[in-house]
Amino acid sequence: MIENIIPVSAFGELGTRLAVFLGVFSIMAVWELAAPRRKLIFEKKTRWAANLAITLFNTMLVRLAAPLAPVVMAVWAKDNQWGLLNYFDIPSWIGIIITLLILDCAVYLQHVMFHTLPILWRLHLVHHADLDIDVTTGLRFHPLEIILSLFVKVSVVLLLGPDPVAVIVFEAVLNGTSLFNHANVRMPLALDRVLRRIVVTPDMHRVHHSVIIRETNSNFGFNFPWWDRLFGTYRSLPSAGHEGMTIGLSQYRSFEPRYLRWALILPFIADPGAYAINRRGIEPEAK
Repeated sequence: MIENIIPVSAFGELGTRLAVFLGVFSIMAVWELAAPRRKLIFEKKTRWAANLAITLFNTMLVRLAAPLAPVVMAVWAKDNQWGLLNYFDIPSWIGIIITLLILDCAVYLQHVMFHTLPILWRLHLVHHADLDIDVTTGLRFHPLEIILSLFVKVSVVLLLGPDPVAVIVFEAVLNGTSLFNHANVRMPLALDRVLRRIVVTPDMHRVHHSVIIRETNSNFGFNFPWWDRLFGTYRSLPSAGHEGMTIGLSQYRSFEPRYLRWALILPFIADPGAYAINRRGIEPEAK
């Protein structure tokens, strides 16, 4: 039986993530139609087809790798009393909070590394090559980046030994916030100022998708905004304003980023530009 290989918790995680995905995606898509923050450059049809196709491919890839999924490793760690949290007698709710914070910090640091190491940047620029930013941009990641991210989270889970419920919650929240903070939605500025103290908002994360390098290398957080403030990578606004800023990569300004095949082969043929963090002072002109 498959349950002997993949614990029931993994199926719970799949159902939870699917419910969060459908719920948040639907809300953000409707919100984008009702109150868009920016006027999109390209029609949605081709972009959405490519971004959603990448999502479907990545989902199937992760399901094939389910025996290595973080929630499965959390079940194994709990059953075998493996990981740091299993050495301390703490209330379960404190363990869940610790797990959420550590996993989120790990994702932040992973994101920084994808901007720092040239080989990782080649994978991550698929995400940044989108010339518009909306809810589907939060799904646009190269399959190899998804696999590497999976191994990072598995490593943290094995080191930490968290409650599987905490891992399910984290994965669901990460899924939902990625859709939320990439959405092309307008919200009252006063509400944004309050929300960005506890969660990464669309206006906060949109700065990260600017063609200006010092803005690209800021606001790396997905769930919590605190890491950017703590490590000095926070930037409140784009220099050109949200309506005036240019989204994407300066070296790719044509129609290619809209297509699935281009996105999949991009890491192997890419002009990486000057976007590595250690070259943040170099500002290439848009082509």
